Amino acid sequence: MLILLNKPFGVLSQFTDKGTADSPRATLSNYVDVPKVYPAGRLDRDSEGLLLLTDDGRLQARIAHPKFKKPKTYLVQVEGDPSEDQLARLRRGVTLKDGPTRPAQVRRLPPPDLWPRVPPVRFRKSVPDAWLELTITEGRNRQVRRMTAHVGLPCLRLVRWSIGDWSVEGLAPGEWRSL
Repeated sequence: MLILLNKPFGVLSQFTDKGTADSPRATLSNYVDVPKVYPAGRLDRDSEGLLLLTDDGRLQARIAHPKFKKPKTYLVQVEGDPSEDQLARLRRGVTLKDGPTRPAQVRRLPPPDLWPRVPPVRFRKSVPDAWLELTITEGRNRQVRRMTAHVGLPCLRLVRWSIGDWSVEGLAPGEWRSL
């Protein structure tokens, strides 16, 4: 079984939360009531978009493990006006504290027609922002955020749009479908 979930902002990519009892956080169990499925990879609490869940351990490994180089495409709202040099650096790959990244595919986008984020991204008149489509073939902890920050483009909003051929298109936040 494979489930495509549009994970909302603020939701943990796990089914339980070991946080404090007086401050519970939303988890996958708030959205998916299917037994014995597990996330194939992770998506940070402050990121949104496609999260794949499966009951097949081999499929989970083929999706999540970097050795399979499954492309993951993100729509990224960044602070600033990206220069061609900044985009070229992302395309070559950057060196982060945990080593060099593989080259990314990246291009500027007009603002995409996405669902509203709750809470909304803070708007500042004096600071420009831009949207990028960025595709990577690895999945380190907070990698896209760290890559864009490394080239001087802090991430304001991060939406994983697709993993391989699977896409979040047509799913509202919190919605899922089984394939």
